[in-house]
Amino acid sequence: MSQHVLLAASETLAVSETTEHRPLIISLFAAFVIATLFITVWAGRQTKSAADFYAGGRQFTGFQNGLAISGDYMSAASFLGIAGAIALFGYDGFLYSIGFLVAWLVALLLVAEPLRNSGRFTMGDVLAYRMRQRPVRTAAGASTIVVSIFYLLAQMAGAGVLVSLLLGITSESGKIGIVALVGVLMIVYVTIGGMKGTTWVQMVKAVLLIGGTLLITFLVLLKFNFNISDLLGSAAEKSGAGKAFLEPGLKYGVTDTTKLDFISLGIALVLGTAGLPHILIRFYTVPTAKAARKSVNWAIGIIGAFYLMTIALGFGAAALISPEEIKESNPAGNTAAPLLALHIGGVDSAAGAILLAVISAVAFATILAVVAGLTLASSSSFAHDIYANVIRKGKATEKEEVRAARWATVLIGIVSIALGALARDLNVAGLVALAFAVAASANLPTILYSLFWKRFTTQGALWSIYGGLASSVILVLFSPVVSGKETSMFPGVDFHWFPLENPGLISIPLGFLLGWLGTILSKEEPDKAKYAELEVRSLTGTGAH
Repeated sequence: MSQHVLLAASETLAVSETTEHRPLIISLFAAFVIATLFITVWAGRQTKSAADFYAGGRQFTGFQNGLAISGDYMSAASFLGIAGAIALFGYDGFLYSIGFLVAWLVALLLVAEPLRNSGRFTMGDVLAYRMRQRPVRTAAGASTIVVSIFYLLAQMAGAGVLVSLLLGITSESGKIGIVALVGVLMIVYVTIGGMKGTTWVQMVKAVLLIGGTLLITFLVLLKFNFNISDLLGSAAEKSGAGKAFLEPGLKYGVTDTTKLDFISLGIALVLGTAGLPHILIRFYTVPTAKAARKSVNWAIGIIGAFYLMTIALGFGAAALISPEEIKESNPAGNTAAPLLALHIGGVDSAAGAILLAVISAVAFATILAVVAGLTLASSSSFAHDIYANVIRKGKATEKEEVRAARWATVLIGIVSIALGALARDLNVAGLVALAFAVAASANLPTILYSLFWKRFTTQGALWSIYGGLASSVILVLFSPVVSGKETSMFPGVDFHWFPLENPGLISIPLGFLLGWLGTILSKEEPDKAKYAELEVRSLTGTGAH
């Protein structure tokens, strides 16, 4: 194994420092993977029908689904990305946590119950209810797959840096191999376990994540005698930015462009959750709309508690580890939380190695659970919306539909591996914010118009989905995220012309505008009887699946 120093020897973690404890680290890591594979195989044996594969048989309680939603939502962006963003940018990094949490109010008040009552397996079921089936389902399927792949990029990037740190892998080919390993495990989880296996893995992961975060939070606060002021003061001092570290503006207030970028980020985070496909399909796993509402309430409580603890993770890392050390390990700060665990336990001690292993295993659990949910959402949409209802025109059997979903899982996994290898040095919280922007631009306008606007037509839905999708993706491709900066996906070239890192400020209003404009200009008469039926179903649950 290479003894290449991961971080500068005088102040950082070197591979050799954890070599003697590496068998213990690998054993703990492998134990989790084996346990989740066992759960997946067990759940796979109970998956008999399309309803089992797509919705877990609708057998989960509000609490169970709330726990699973938490596991699905608290991704690598939450655990690795936000901790890194806070460690490097202080107050501005914590803004991610606020945006991610506030977003659940939109999901709770506008989407959760009506969606559960109106659909069967996917977002496309709701959109196609009172519109032309084939074009709307095609658009919904395309949007779901694109959003899921953007989100998958973040998880793959997180997995690459995390396992590379854990195993001491420094070569680029080795890191790409780790991304491929995550992709293979993801494919296995979804093809074998379906929604039942994915949900149980997400519940286990949520418990582990909250437990691991609680442990590190307690140890960080213990180190500062439970004095938050001392913790924040030490973080500000060690960051090199002084008081500015604890005030707005370190990242988003430097120029007018960064101020606009923050507004764009905030809009994307607050509106994006209610349009994320892997969150939306979770509402179909409970038996009633009341259970869907309860699951969101549980999720808000669990997720809120976790994001409060990210203060200790991020500022603890800033107080105990130098910013140079964090950036040397990963330029985007994605390894701040595992490095914090190592430093809290002692860099040269078995306790440090165990803490590093436990926190890394929890982070890896986070990644696997989320990628499984994302892949299931996109493969389900392809199989149910595009294959069964567009290609086969509703004549596919349940067996054929599930088989198509499994093949789609393999293809999506391969694409995610390829793109994840390119995105491995980007901040995972930033990557997830892009997925939120695409979801809020393409999915949310169409969902809200379908549920609450009587005049909404098929043309309006198509303009909204394709317009929001195209504008957000194009703006991302020509933004600093892809080229023009040292931290870009392609740092050696510069073809960006859009100045903002998040397209939400432009693409989200455009998605709503195009949905309205397409409807106003449409010659199609909306089906008022179908809308009345949808309204009754969405609000009362009458006739819901």
